[in-house]
Amino acid sequence: MQKNRNFKIELVLLLFMLSIISCVPIRELSYFNDINEIEGPVVNPRTQKTIMPFDRIYVKVLSTDTQTSQIFNPTDELRTSGVGTSLLGYLVDESGNITFPFAGKINVGSLTTSEAETKIQKALSDYVPNTSVTSVSVKFIDNQVSVLGEVTNQGVYTFPQDKLNIYEALAFGGGITRYGNRKNVVLIRQENGKIAYHKLNLSDTKIAGKDYYYVLPNDVIVVEPLKSLSTSYSNNTYTTILTSVTTLIAVLLFLGYKL
Repeated sequence: MQKNRNFKIELVLLLFMLSIISCVPIRELSYFNDINEIEGPVVNPRTQKTIMPFDRIYVKVLSTDTQTSQIFNPTDELRTSGVGTSLLGYLVDESGNITFPFAGKINVGSLTTSEAETKIQKALSDYVPNTSVTSVSVKFIDNQVSVLGEVTNQGVYTFPQDKLNIYEALAFGGGITRYGNRKNVVLIRQENGKIAYHKLNLSDTKIAGKDYYYVLPNDVIVVEPLKSLSTSYSNNTYTTILTSVTTLIAVLLFLGYKL
C-alpha cells in the first residue's frame, strides 16, 4: 500500500516537472523589460538608404510640357503579384546603372533617392529643350524583407514604405512565437559588398536609438529559439501525445485507479 502511494506521489511530481519544463518565463516573452527605466524619447540617427545593384526604383518626370511628360511617363503601369500590386520600375544593374529613355544609361549606384533625382534631371536637360523638366521623383519599390526562425509565419514580405522598423517587419511574419528568443534576433545585411551579421536585443528599449532599428530592403531577420523546446521543428505530434498521456494519468489518479 505504502509502495503504491509513493509511486503515485512520484508520478504526480513527474507530471509537475514536465509542466514546469514546458513553461516559458514571462520575462522571456516580453519585448520591453526596462520600460519603467525610460527617461524620455529616444532619438534614432537613421541614415538614408543608398541605391544598390538589383534594387528596383520608380522614376517619375514632372514637366510643364505635356508631350515631355508623355515621353518619359508613358504610363504608370501596375504589376500584380502574389503579395499585392506595385509600380513597374527600373532595375538597377550590377554596375549601378539604369537605362532611361533617350538618356541611356545613368549611374545611380550608391546615391540616395534625392541625389539620384538631381542626377537624372541633369541628364535629361541635354534632351529636353529649355529645361521644361521641373522635377524628377525617385523612390524605391518592391522592397522586400525575409523573416525566418521562431515567427508565426516565415516568408519574404514586400513593403512599400521607405521606413520600416524591426518590429513592423516581425509583424509581417505574425510576430515572434513563445519560443522565440527576443534577446537574440539576427539581422543579416549586405554592407559594402560584404554580408554582415548583427545581433539585436528586442527586449531592450535602447534599440530604438541603434542604427539597425530600421530595416532596409533585402534584409534578412532570423529569430533564434530559446533553449526550451522549439516550435520550428515538428513537435506538434509529440506535444499532443504528451499532453494526452499526462491528462489521462491525472484523471485516473483522481478517480482512484491503481497504477
